Amino acid sequence: MFFENLKNYNVLLASNSKRRHELLNQLGVQFKIINQDVNESFSNELKSSMITDYLAKKKSSKLVKSLKKNDLLITSDTIVWHKNIALGKPKNRTEAFKMIKSLENSSHEVITSLCISTVNLQVIVNEKTLVFFDSIDDNDLLYYTKTSDVLDRAGSYGIQDYIGHVGITKIEGSYNNVLGFPTNLFVKTIKSMNL
Repeated sequence: MFFENLKNYNVLLASNSKRRHELLNQLGVQFKIINQDVNESFSNELKSSMITDYLAKKKSSKLVKSLKKNDLLITSDTIVWHKNIALGKPKNRTEAFKMIKSLENSSHEVITSLCISTVNLQVIVNEKTLVFFDSIDDNDLLYYTKTSDVLDRAGSYGIQDYIGHVGITKIEGSYNNVLGFPTNLFVKTIKSMNL
């Protein structure tokens, strides 16, 4: 069983994302949620997965200093990469509407980086999934941005939400990555670390 690789570790997840919590639970991983307060700014020089790699590592930087021998820390970051621009979480519902509107009739990448740290080792990996949006009726979009938790979503949307059902035509790559946690990549990485 995969999770037996982690049985000797206290797994610490530095994320408030409900999707990440659910996916780790579904993997059978016992973990503790810890808080991290990080300024998520980054240099304009960074592009695509360089951004999420940088932020996932940045989120670990204060926490790794206090890791104990049997601790394993997971930090992560997800962005939507569209037309050479990183779309993070919107500041308000109006911005969320505009952000999703900008994605229609085109494809974008959802990129998630995982940073896995122990006292001896730190590994950073990332996954990219291509998501295709159809044209979206403004009434559907208005309904979605008014009634859903859009402020907590990179790119202002959740693939599992109403807008995903009415707006997304197909994806190429990991579905769980679009949710914010590429489970298959996580499993492979943990196995490769020989914990």
